[in-house]
Amino acid sequence: MLRLSYAIFVLLCAPNLVLAEAGSLFSGSTMATARGGVIPVKGTAFTAPRSSLFIGRAEMGLFADPPAHEPIYDDAPYQGVGGADVVHIRHLIGQAESRRDGYDAVQHGARIKPAKRPTMMTLGEIYQWIGDTPGQPHAIGRYQFIPKTLLRVARKIGALPDQRFSPQLQDRLADVLLAEAGLHEFRAGKLSRVSFMNNLAKIWAGLPTSSGKSYYDGYAGNKASMTWARFDAEMARVEPG
Repeated sequence: MLRLSYAIFVLLCAPNLVLAEAGSLFSGSTMATARGGVIPVKGTAFTAPRSSLFIGRAEMGLFADPPAHEPIYDDAPYQGVGGADVVHIRHLIGQAESRRDGYDAVQHGARIKPAKRPTMMTLGEIYQWIGDTPGQPHAIGRYQFIPKTLLRVARKIGALPDQRFSPQLQDRLADVLLAEAGLHEFRAGKLSRVSFMNNLAKIWAGLPTSSGKSYYDGYAGNKASMTWARFDAEMARVEPG
């Protein structure tokens, strides 16, 4: 049933994946925008605009949905992304975004948490939790995926609703974002370390930019959770050459 529902869901959402703007996932709530939703889920509607990860709209308070974020290298291959450098970068992101709970992290501003640990949930169960709890943040997992990003990257790799949100799946989803931020260009020496780091900071708000602040500093209360000096020193360890 979940597989069939997801197939219908994707077919109906596909146009919005291209045209969507920053805004709401849910119609009929305080998070709604004029575009509205696509598929009702218990009185709400779920749509799939492109976005970065975890950052908020000021009118929703400290933590809410992020503004739109287009992938920088949208067509970058993500299959087979791996290696010691990627493991190290993932670790840095985890330190910045989910240091305490790791793969089972749920954004602490969520008033209604999932009934199970995230790594024990399927993607379909996460989508259902999102639909059942409008008006709160839903960043989840080690990489703090918000619904719009989770749906987009899961669809990109062909992950289905009955797949468990395991550490392995979370890593695969994060690797899509690393590729979109310029991982291959960085590895090939075509993108500087600082430029790549700034690209990563545009996705993960806990990472600092070269200014020393989060790309979203002051936006809905966000700030970098590590210093630029540490980020730079750690990334220097994986820089080609």
